[in-house]
Amino acid sequence: MNVDAVRRHCLAYPQAKENLQWGETLCFKVRGKLFALLSLDSVPPSLTLKSTPERFSDLIENEGVIPAPYVGRYKWISLQRLDALPWPEVKELIEHSYTLVSQKAGMKKKPVKRKAKRPSKTRRKNIRT
Repeated sequence: MNVDAVRRHCLAYPQAKENLQWGETLCFKVRGKLFALLSLDSVPPSLTLKSTPERFSDLIENEGVIPAPYVGRYKWISLQRLDALPWPEVKELIEHSYTLVSQKAGMKKKPVKRKAKRPSKTRRKNIRT
């Protein structure tokens, strides 16, 4: 597996776009949300993906897979080299990351601004008992 194979696979998903950010990092996004980061300035290149809490614990037990710097607390993993896991498993992890992020991005809608309702003015009657 190489950078071009990862890039082709990430861009094969619907609405997936790439952007070069933070120096030499290829960021793959769906609806403006990151689902994969491919660091080109590290030797060897590294790949960062979103995971679920259940899978996160199992994945970081593999040699060459660590909690991603800065976002590991949000259950993102980083493959320190592209061959840290077999290619079929990496493809499945990319798909899983894409699915997690695209579902979350799809659920968020712009909030509708509503006018605040004024309390109804009720007149009090002076009632003496």
